[in-house]
Amino acid sequence: MAEFLEIVMIVSFGASWPMNVLKSYRARTTKGKSLAFLYLILFGYVAGIASKFVNEAYMAAFAQKWYVLFFYVLNFVMVGADLILYYRNKKIDKENGII
Repeated sequence: MAEFLEIVMIVSFGASWPMNVLKSYRARTTKGKSLAFLYLILFGYVAGIASKFVNEAYMAAFAQKWYVLFFYVLNFVMVGADLILYYRNKKIDKENGII
């Protein structure tokens, strides 16, 4: 049951990131974004991924439970994309004299 709830949590978080990345891409500004928040979330996903690698029970059953790690990595990639867009948008803000 604990694994199922973890999957629900990670999929729920993961469902919101593509929408957030699209919003960042379209907005072309850093207004309303927090760089510290993005780095904190990214760090959290790194910790989640690392926790899977140091969990002997998980690694022993990796062939059956690989999908859990997949969703952590997918979310990490989404947050990373949003972080890249943050820096792109910051450059656009500078060019437009916003910051």
